Amino acid sequence: MPGTVGHVPASPAPIPRAASVGTAALVLGHPWSGTPLGPIEQWDPAVRAVVDLVLASPVPMALTLGTEFRLLYNDGYAELVGAAHPAVGRPAAEVFAGIWALPGIGDLVERTFHEGTPTLEKESILPIVRHGTGRVEQAVFTRGCSPVRDSDGRVVGVLTVAAETTQVTEQLQSLSELAAALSGTLTLDDVARVALRYALDSFDADWVAFGVDDGGGWRIVRRVRGELLDEADERLPPLWRRYPDDSPLPLVVTARTGVPLFTADGQPLAAAATDRHDQKIRALAALPLRTPALRGGLSVGYQRAHAWSAAERALLAASAELIAQAGERARRFETQHGTAQLLQRSMLPEHLPDLPRLRIAARYDPGVDGNAAGGDFYDAFVLPDGGLGIVLGDVAGHDVQAAARMGQVRAALRALALSDPRPDAVLAGLDRLVASLGAEAGTHELFVTVVFGVIDAGRERLTLASAGHPAPLLRRCSSPDAEATAEYLDVPTGAPLGLGCRPGTTTVRFSPGDTLLLFSDGVVERRRQSLSVGLTGLAEAVAGAASGDPRALCAVATAAVPDATEDDVAVLAVEHALMPSRSASMEVPAEPTAPSRVRHWMTAQLSEWRVPESIIGAAVLCTSELTTNALLHAGTAARVDIDLSSERLLVSVADSGTRGTVTKAQTDTLSSRGRGLGLIEQLSDAWGTDPTVRGSTVWFEILVPPA
Repeated sequence: MPGTVGHVPASPAPIPRAASVGTAALVLGHPWSGTPLGPIEQWDPAVRAVVDLVLASPVPMALTLGTEFRLLYNDGYAELVGAAHPAVGRPAAEVFAGIWALPGIGDLVERTFHEGTPTLEKESILPIVRHGTGRVEQAVFTRGCSPVRDSDGRVVGVLTVAAETTQVTEQLQSLSELAAALSGTLTLDDVARVALRYALDSFDADWVAFGVDDGGGWRIVRRVRGELLDEADERLPPLWRRYPDDSPLPLVVTARTGVPLFTADGQPLAAAATDRHDQKIRALAALPLRTPALRGGLSVGYQRAHAWSAAERALLAASAELIAQAGERARRFETQHGTAQLLQRSMLPEHLPDLPRLRIAARYDPGVDGNAAGGDFYDAFVLPDGGLGIVLGDVAGHDVQAAARMGQVRAALRALALSDPRPDAVLAGLDRLVASLGAEAGTHELFVTVVFGVIDAGRERLTLASAGHPAPLLRRCSSPDAEATAEYLDVPTGAPLGLGCRPGTTTVRFSPGDTLLLFSDGVVERRRQSLSVGLTGLAEAVAGAASGDPRALCAVATAAVPDATEDDVAVLAVEHALMPSRSASMEVPAEPTAPSRVRHWMTAQLSEWRVPESIIGAAVLCTSELTTNALLHAGTAARVDIDLSSERLLVSVADSGTRGTVTKAQTDTLSSRGRGLGLIEQLSDAWGTDPTVRGSTVWFEILVPPA
């Protein structure tokens, strides 16, 4: 019938007015009589029923009528129309001129109309304008097109239903990204950072938490959207909180029982809330993390009511499975890594001699991945005649056997030196020991290098002998304002131990202001680089150091040659001080008032020593930062040591936790107050971090101007 859509009955039903605002008002008020479709009141009842369905539906729907595919749609579909809205009554090819000719767009509608069969496009990427932002985004939709028939069964239009699946698609993509990110994690701290970032972003959550069992209790780390956190740069250790085994926290309950928990609306954290962030959560999902070696949980929360769909629950379950597997790998790594490092460091001296005129410091960094014990070792001890014995050696290998042999060699060297401290005699005796160990093991590949020396501070003399080891480096600086130099000592290099070593000795002057540096080859050797380049770089770095303080020189030496090494790194430095230093220390309990107590103690101590006010202020501020971080990140008591000489103030803060090494890349955000090690870097002349047998030590040095 010309001018109408389908057959018009004698008594047409009134057009439904259930929705007469928004897009519905545009459709019902459009002058259809001016189009080939004719007045809307005369449309076929079957067609008008479809129109009513479209306008009343919250799902994005569009109806194209006639051979020109005249368009009408509901509010949900308006976003797809974009800048062309309102476009009611216009041909669809005109409204969607930019994309109608693309595969899967216009041809889908046309094929449905002409063939009279429904079609489904599972993934269509369409540009839409988001309400409130005005941004054009490429959204993913599942579109279904069905033919619309009149009362006589003729196809007069096409009904298009579009369900946006952008969020599901993005979440599936983020699941793939989660798996990739978790593959690079080594520790539980790493897994926690990845899991929290993923859960917060992928689910657009307000509150997320990750927790694992901790031997009779639980340790949990939380992230809140918009909260300023210490670990914001994703490199620092998360701030774990400890909870008892019977805590009512949903994460603990699901971790303990293995049963997922979902709350759509309520106060799921009321029984275990620690602050207002917990109290605001109304909807919460808690998923267990279960593997043979790990029990834990992952929680996602919202500050609004939220119905957990089947798709979301499946995605959460898949995410939890990936996170649990990564957590188990991390726990196994930490166990193996901790055992190897404890074995390594337990064979090294936990404390070096504290002498009035000789300052001593050492540093050991494991090579490879830090997951195996190595053979580098150092030692310093007082001899019966008052001299100081110093040694640094390298037993080839990165396994428990190498560490065990290193322990044997180190113990034997000290025993030999206490009997006869002459360096050549000590190394000759060690040569016989190593040869015996090799014969006992049935191998001729027991490769050990070592340099041993005796320092006589009273006579300002240093005597050295070497068995195949790199020559020591001597930094000379006669006064704080003099220019420092660094030279490698000419020590006769004998064969490595076990090969008939006949070492010679060298005696050189060791005056106040001098610092001796012993180092392993891992300090200077790099792949695809000449050894001479590394040796030159080390000498230049040591000569250019701000002071001859041994702790500072150890840090300078380990960072002197660019690029990473796969070998272990060991450094031992001894400074002949220009003047005896003054020292003090304080044990810091793990409680909130500790930083304040440290500030008062340190201010009083430095004032008593008549340190300039400008140095006191800077030192107290830096120490407060380090103490706060030691208590927060390590979670244990700490120890503050201060050492004042005529040329510098050295402060160190040691903890017994597992914080790990702090790097220069972390200087902006280490502090819990947002100031960070960037502040320490600005106020001090040198700083660094040293691993210890248990925990780590962060230190800084401030030069004292001449009186």
